[in-house]
Amino acid sequence: MQALNSTPVVDGRRRDLWRDDHAVDGWAREHGGLGGGEERRWLRTARDALQAVESGAPAEPRLRRILAGVRKVPRPGTSGVEWRLEVPSERRLAVELVLAWADVKERMPGRLRPCGNPECRLFLLDRSRANAARWCSMKTCGNRLKARRHQARVREAPRSE
Repeated sequence: MQALNSTPVVDGRRRDLWRDDHAVDGWAREHGGLGGGEERRWLRTARDALQAVESGAPAEPRLRRILAGVRKVPRPGTSGVEWRLEVPSERRLAVELVLAWADVKERMPGRLRPCGNPECRLFLLDRSRANAARWCSMKTCGNRLKARRHQARVREAPRSE
């Protein structure tokens, strides 16, 4: 989710938290990567493709490029079968990001979606029992939209004199 939510809207403007190379390299190192230009490029491509898919835009060519030639190979391990990912090192984190997204989509269908606030660029993973969450945050987007709807109703209500 952190990668998907790396382009928030702050003070009405879209910010790209991964625009700065040091920020992407830091994220990469936190997740087992090395950082560097090629790894950053693949990570940004993966993030943009996943955001597009979750927003309903086509992203298949980008996903196909990221996943080209990738293989998961089974190996016997101490606790059973372990899967090793065969992918060029500069693409490994981007592939793992796509695979983690695919895993969430498979295990929790319909639970990952864009925030219901059209001005927001964040995504939410709905863990509620009813699968009815609409906003990335009730504090921010939920309250703002509810307040706007309330103000609109008050303005439209006929005044009694």
